[in-house]
Amino acid sequence: MIEVEHLTKRFGATLAVDDLTFTVSPGTVTGFLGPNGAGKSTTLRAILGLVHPDHGRTAVLGRPYGALEQPYSQVGAVLETAEAHPGRSGLNHLRVLAAAASIARSRIADVLDLVDMREYAGRRVKTYSLGMRQRLALAAALLGDPQVLVLDEPANGLDPQGIRWLRDLLRSLADEGRTVLVSSHVLAEVAQTVDDVVIIHKGRLVQHARMSELPRVRGPSSSIRTPDPARLTAILEQAGIEVGSSGDGELTAAAPTERVGELAAANGVVLHELATPRATLEEVFLELTGGEEL
Repeated sequence: MIEVEHLTKRFGATLAVDDLTFTVSPGTVTGFLGPNGAGKSTTLRAILGLVHPDHGRTAVLGRPYGALEQPYSQVGAVLETAEAHPGRSGLNHLRVLAAAASIARSRIADVLDLVDMREYAGRRVKTYSLGMRQRLALAAALLGDPQVLVLDEPANGLDPQGIRWLRDLLRSLADEGRTVLVSSHVLAEVAQTVDDVVIIHKGRLVQHARMSELPRVRGPSSSIRTPDPARLTAILEQAGIEVGSSGDGELTAAAPTERVGELAAANGVVLHELATPRATLEEVFLELTGGEEL
């Protein structure tokens, strides 16, 4: 579990994080989202003990990161600025980390297989692509077989196949009961990967919800499929309801499904589908952050 309670951090006159509170539960992948400058990196660094809060606290597995007895075996992290020495091989880099953390060398082969990097392990890091360096960073984070993972932009540099691989990896880790917190700007991928989302703006929490419970950010609306779209459109417009069409008999109406269903039934119009469209993660994000981009 990861806990952030009333976290506040200033850098001079800049308020980076403002009374931020949220919890990340075991067995879940949680997306940590916000526009540039929202305070995401500061929050992640505070969780990892790299930034000291002005107020509030952070805890991992019930304790501040600095109080963990075996932090490398309890928490794995990938920060956007993480980098291996370019003159070392990937294998040598992991050997140094394993020795420093008293982790058995046999674990190195396991994580290299996990990130699909065994055949490249003997090459120097300076010859790696950005995606390969990202996989190496993930291998380092997993070296201690941690229960908690804190990942800042882990998909950076990965090709579409690599992003799908990462999605499957994160889901499998959560299914094992681990706690996974992921900061990312790839909203479409986040929507397919995470269980929960935490969205912050100007250092403050603006949304913490299950993906399945994201709110609708538009007014009442209905998505409709009917074999008689022209007639239903005329009926709805006569009732003062704005109607849009996407072709193939699919309509959208600026009215609740109950109202649309009542009008269709009263006029004998057959409906094949009537539903309330749920807002996408991108729509929720842009609405809550005033249209600012990640």
